[in-house]
Formats: sequence, structure tokens, C-alpha cells
Amino acid sequence: MTELVRTVAATVFLVLMSGCSASLAPVVDIYGQDTRQRKVTSGTHHVREGETLYSIAWRYGWDYRELGAANNIPAPYTIYPGQRISLALKQTSTAPVSRPRSVTSSTTSSSTTSKPASKPSSKPAPSPAPVTKPAASKPAVSSDSGSRTVGPVTWRWPAGGTVVEQFSASSSGRKGIAISGRLKSPVIAAAEGRVVYRGSGLTGYGNLLILKHNDRWLSAYAHNDAMLVKEGDVVKAGQKIATMGATGTFRTQLHFEIRRDGKPVDPMQYLPKQ
Repeated sequence: MTELVRTVAATVFLVLMSGCSASLAPVVDIYGQDTRQRKVTSGTHHVREGETLYSIAWRYGWDYRELGAANNIPAPYTIYPGQRISLALKQTSTAPVSRPRSVTSSTTSSSTTSKPASKPSSKPAPSPAPVTKPAASKPAVSSDSGSRTVGPVTWRWPAGGTVVEQFSASSSGRKGIAISGRLKSPVIAAAEGRVVYRGSGLTGYGNLLILKHNDRWLSAYAHNDAMLVKEGDVVKAGQKIATMGATGTFRTQLHFEIRRDGKPVDPMQYLPKQ
């Protein structure tokens, strides 16, 4: 009887322990529900080894410039393990700040020097020539049928294969596309840029690369098998940067994202039509 009680107690203990360990490290798949789709605006993040401000901003839905400015971290956005990054901030605009027009010397002198009223001039002051605003940039397919230029960035497909998951704008939807393919098939840079993150610290992304194309545009390549570039490397459009894998997911595929000012956009609106 005593032996039976011991056996039952041991079994219950093992079940409880297995349940606790599962709750400590939940597996979140970005093809199901991603718990970090909305911008997080509370709490703090403690920087761990291997993280960059770009990866932290990506994780919490921030633009890296916003997060850097809010935490007094200037370019080139260097951070250190153990550093605290505050997320309890109001969202700020990343649009360029418009500067007031410069004041002409004549205007300045008239505003600072008091003159008696005089007879109105027979000829009105010439009005400044109207400023012609450049036409809004429209997506244009380049002469190379394998690429598409949208604004300042020329995009191409990051891998061969079939698109099996589409972008979703809903708060719980996936923020990129999934391209199925063969294990170890090439993953290429969708546009020229610089590697700003290489690691596996973002839950649900597996082996992840993030490229910065300019101040506004980033792209990400997830679930890689091998990653062939390192942080700081400058890569050309079409350069092989990784091989397709199944890290952090349930099948061999590439999860590809494009973000503008920290916000996910539909890659299908920027990639050339197949």
C-alpha cells in the first residue's frame, strides 16, 4: 500500500513539473496567432546578448528610430546586454519634420524697425513662384522583369517556390507571406541593404535575418536553415544570404516581411508579379 502511494505521488509530481516547464516556454507560431502583432506601449525590455535595437523594435512593433529617440539612443543605435529599453511611451510620428520657411532680410528689417505709414506702393510685391511638388511615386515595373521599383527601393522575390500563406492586416493575422520550397534552397536579398540582425531570439521566427534598405524600409527572412551573412554586412539585391529551412515552424518555408516605418505592409504589393 505504501509503495502504491509513493508511485501515485511520483506520477503526480512528474505531471505537475511537465506542465510547469511547458508554461515557461510556450511555442508561438507566427502562422497561428502572434501575440506581438500590436505595438507594445508599456513595460521595459532588458537587452540580452545578441539583440539589436532593430530586433527589439521588430518584436514590439516599433520603428527603430522611434524607439531609439524615445530612449535617448542615437544612431548607430548601439545597445548593451542588461540595458533597459522603455516601451511605456506614446507613439510619435516618423514623418520628416517640416521646417518653417526662412525669413527674408526685408521681412526681418520691417518687423524690427518701426516706420511711419507711407503711401501704398503702386505695384504689389511680386509673389513667390509656386513650388511645384513632385508627383507621387507610383509602383513601376523596371526593365528587368524580375524586379519592381517602388519609391526608392527595387524589390525582387526572396526565394523560389509557392506562396502558401498571405499577408493579413488584421491584428491577429500574419504580417508577411510564406513561400514553400525545398530544404536548403537559396534565400536571396529582396533588395540591396545592410544586415542589422542575425539571430534566433524572436519567438516563432527561427533563424532570422533583418535587412535595412534605407531609413524607412526593412525586410525580414525567417525560418532559415543556414545564414550566410553576418550583422553589418552590406548585401546586393539578389545575393544569396541564407538557405531555406524549418527552424521555428512546422514545415520548410521562408517567412518574408517588409516593414515601412516599423509597420508591416503586404509584400505582394511590392514584389514583381510572377
